[in-house]
Amino acid sequence: MANVESKTRTNVSLKEPPLFKVIYLNDDRTAVEFVVDSLIEHFEYTPDTAQTITMDIHESGSAVVAVLPYEVAEQKGIEITVNARSEGYPLQIKLEPDTA
Repeated sequence: MANVESKTRTNVSLKEPPLFKVIYLNDDRTAVEFVVDSLIEHFEYTPDTAQTITMDIHESGSAVVAVLPYEVAEQKGIEITVNARSEGYPLQIKLEPDTA
């Protein structure tokens, strides 16, 4: 009886995880300082850049502050929302798929 060898080839294609936009929505009660600090703390922006983004949020009503893999974007959104609520702010974070 002959030995039969079977060869299998696994086709594995890895895809980059989908990216999502982290969007801050403007409101009339969240302190500018809180928004600036959250951008510095959670996204490692410089104080000047964080201030510029905060003004853009204020003037435009919202702004994309980061584009990240979904799980990272979701976690940051949750952390920032929890921090905002603990400080009594209604800041809202929205995630949208990055179609670019």
